[in-house]
Amino acid sequence: MFRHQGKSRSLIQNLQIATVLSFVAGMVNVTGFLTIKQLTTNVTGHFALFVYDFYNLDFWKGSIYFIYILAFLAGSIFSGFVLEIFRQNKKLNVFVVPTFIEALILIGTAIWYDCGGNNFPNVVACLLLFAMGLQNSFVTKISGSVVRTTHLTGLFTDLGIDIAQCFFPEHDHHRKKLMDNIKLRIYIIFFFFSGGIMAAFLHTSMGLHLKTLIVAAAVLLLSLFFDDLRFRVLKSRRKRKNKTK
Repeated sequence: MFRHQGKSRSLIQNLQIATVLSFVAGMVNVTGFLTIKQLTTNVTGHFALFVYDFYNLDFWKGSIYFIYILAFLAGSIFSGFVLEIFRQNKKLNVFVVPTFIEALILIGTAIWYDCGGNNFPNVVACLLLFAMGLQNSFVTKISGSVVRTTHLTGLFTDLGIDIAQCFFPEHDHHRKKLMDNIKLRIYIIFFFFSGGIMAAFLHTSMGLHLKTLIVAAAVLLLSLFFDDLRFRVLKSRRKRKNKTK
């Protein structure tokens, strides 16, 4: 699911990466909110708060929301740089790098928080927003802008448009594509929600608090491991078939 890019990707591959990354985003979103009372997977609300404080001439208070926005942007830019730098290495699955970096950020933030980082909630928020900007950037790139996993506003909009088109006969010629899009968006919403429920359970009932992020990072790393294992198995099977011909 991490190896193919853009139009070469199948619906199954998009569903696989949407399942994993939307689940992780849901976990990060709920964990960040329960721990530091900030939304950490998108910047829409932060932008509104920044404008509100700016309008009220409370520039210092509003500056933190502007920094949140920049942190998300920085994660996206960083992801783009990483992808471009490693693109020339044909032997490397380039999307492994930003995924691994995201996992390290989540693990590092959780450990640092327990070692005194709880006194710096704004830094924690920036780190998580950076990680989510990074994730949103590379999943947009790998899927050709088909999959978005860190926020649901545009997703619900696109889902509504697709559902509405299903009621009109003039769209019958691309009904399969419409149904594929609807299925993909429902998957993302469901697993974002599921990740949030899992995070709430681990954070509150299990008492993991921000260490819940380590579980989210483990999901990312396991997905990389199984994707690589699956690729090696398929590659080995192809070699055997070629030898028997």
